[in-house]
Amino acid sequence: MDNKLKTISNTEKQLKQEKNPLFPVFLKLEQLDVLLVGGGKVGLEKLNALISNAPATRIRLVAREVSSEITELSKSYPGVSIIRKSFEPADLHGADIVVVAINDKEQSREIRNLAKAEKLLVNVADTPDLCDFYLGSIVQKGSLKIAISTNGKSPTAAKRIKEVLQQSMPDQLDEVIDNLQTIRNRLNGNFEYKVKKLNELTQGLVDKDGAERGKRWRRIATYSLLGFALMLIGHFILSYLPLGQMADDATAYYKTLDKNFHWMLLAGFLAQLVDGALGMGYGVTSATILLSAGVNLASISGSIHTAEMFA
Repeated sequence: MDNKLKTISNTEKQLKQEKNPLFPVFLKLEQLDVLLVGGGKVGLEKLNALISNAPATRIRLVAREVSSEITELSKSYPGVSIIRKSFEPADLHGADIVVVAINDKEQSREIRNLAKAEKLLVNVADTPDLCDFYLGSIVQKGSLKIAISTNGKSPTAAKRIKEVLQQSMPDQLDEVIDNLQTIRNRLNGNFEYKVKKLNELTQGLVDKDGAERGKRWRRIATYSLLGFALMLIGHFILSYLPLGQMADDATAYYKTLDKNFHWMLLAGFLAQLVDGALGMGYGVTSATILLSAGVNLASISGSIHTAEMFA
């Protein structure tokens, strides 16, 4: 019994360890001062991540060498200032958050320790163990923002998930959020009442969507049954009707017809077109076509009068 309890306890501990323990927080970064150490490709990546989410953020970039891409990018953002020099402990003064983006692991660890001594939050590129927070992948549609984290295990996976969400979420989503905010502001009452009313308003959309799905599946089922019925009918026709014998009989019967049958059929068709358009001329048209085909007068007269009798 004790061994079973220990096994269950160990399993629960493993499940707890496998969960992502990070607490997601959305910072008002434009009200904070950020120190970014590093001016290379990694520094450019971190700078892009910061200003793409909070363009007015005050960022001090400290690096002895700064890439031309960073220099060009900083011209569009007044809050970004570049200081071309090596990092010094005094650079930490006035900073609220520190982002380290250099290739030197030892110096990165040293900067991190200095920042922790000042009780600052630190992110060290490509070194999860030294990070207080991660710059995760972000999906944004207007006011809606979704942060994705793999607890530092796989930035590539987070990037792929971001791409899928970015493509699947419609651009009109921001308008929906604005409309819901307008409705919420117009509602009177406490928070619980507002939530209840918003649920009632949006429930109709869910019910309508469910009804549409039900109709779609009914159409699919109907078409499937029709297709199955047509398959059964086709199977019956091809399997039980003597199509070969019927074709031979039709050919034999066709050979017994008068040689002028084709001309009479054509003359009747054309004469009916003329008669339908003008209201007269059936006999004249038929006689003209049949005489031109060499049909004798007796056959012409008999066929025309017979056709007019039954017309």
